[in-house]
Amino acid sequence: MSRQGLIDIKNLTGEELTEFLTGLGKERFRARQIIRWIYARGVTSFAGMTDLSKSLREELERRAFISDWEPEVTEVSTDGTRKYLFRLGDGQTVETVRIPMEGERSTLCISTQVGCAMQCAFCLTGTFGLLRNLSPAEIVNQVCATAREGPVNNIVMMGMGEPLHNLDNVVKALQILYHDDGFGYGPRKVTLSTSGLIPEMLELGRRIRVNLAVSLNATTDAVRNELMPVNRRYPLKDLMAACREFPLATRQRITFEYILIRDVNDTPADAKRLVRLLHGIKAKVNLIPYNEHEGSAFRAPRPESIEAFQTYLLSRDIVAIRRASKGQDISAACGQLKGKLERQ
Repeated sequence: MSRQGLIDIKNLTGEELTEFLTGLGKERFRARQIIRWIYARGVTSFAGMTDLSKSLREELERRAFISDWEPEVTEVSTDGTRKYLFRLGDGQTVETVRIPMEGERSTLCISTQVGCAMQCAFCLTGTFGLLRNLSPAEIVNQVCATAREGPVNNIVMMGMGEPLHNLDNVVKALQILYHDDGFGYGPRKVTLSTSGLIPEMLELGRRIRVNLAVSLNATTDAVRNELMPVNRRYPLKDLMAACREFPLATRQRITFEYILIRDVNDTPADAKRLVRLLHGIKAKVNLIPYNEHEGSAFRAPRPESIEAFQTYLLSRDIVAIRRASKGQDISAACGQLKGKLERQ
């Protein structure tokens, strides 16, 4: 059956689904029922929604559909990390990574765009360029598809793409993920990472609550200009000012992601400058050793450099967490699986 002209229900927020149904003369509470079926129970057809009348199910079949994904490729690491490649309706591909945490817990790293326009020097995804934005349904379907393998406790929007470059669809996806009758994640369970698009960052803070992570990776404009071209438009001084302005809940902090690259940004002088940059910001720092990939000029930091960097931050009362690289025996870094399959 052709889906042309039909609405993908997973593109609709709870409010939009309610509006759609009341436009058909149906009761408002039907939206909550449908959301429960799709997200809480994983049903992928209207026919399976047994507490809806037969006539409503048939009408929904005529007007809408429920998109559903299966990974085209799954790679599994010895440490339990799982990387999925999804083929989209237009033939494009995106990646999603499930990262095991303590016990049975897991964090899912999802993509928001096909490719990326930011062109960060250390990121393989940037070499693909930006092909297109993902729709809300395409963002949410990464969670739906992987949740079948077990509960996803936390979500990080740190996969392919710059989330704030696709702000409207990302906000809608968050509203869908937050819905109490569906996944019910809530703002504390979801973290959005940005390279530093300041106007969109402040707009995000006005529109919806979410944990914010800023991909920092340098302590001088000269180095950050080379690593992250976005810095030429929004330099460090302006970015730090925007971080001070970003609305935070009482115990909330902004996470600063700092990818340590050997002899580029991992020196004692960098650690000192980072402390000065973060002054007056409720912050924590994730220190991430660079994940080397084929063709990259950058190298992973020496263990003693990581230790010295973290020790200095901790000595200045900055929460600094060293993130262990996971999935190193598979294509776990952003864009690696996509790049490998395209080469093949």
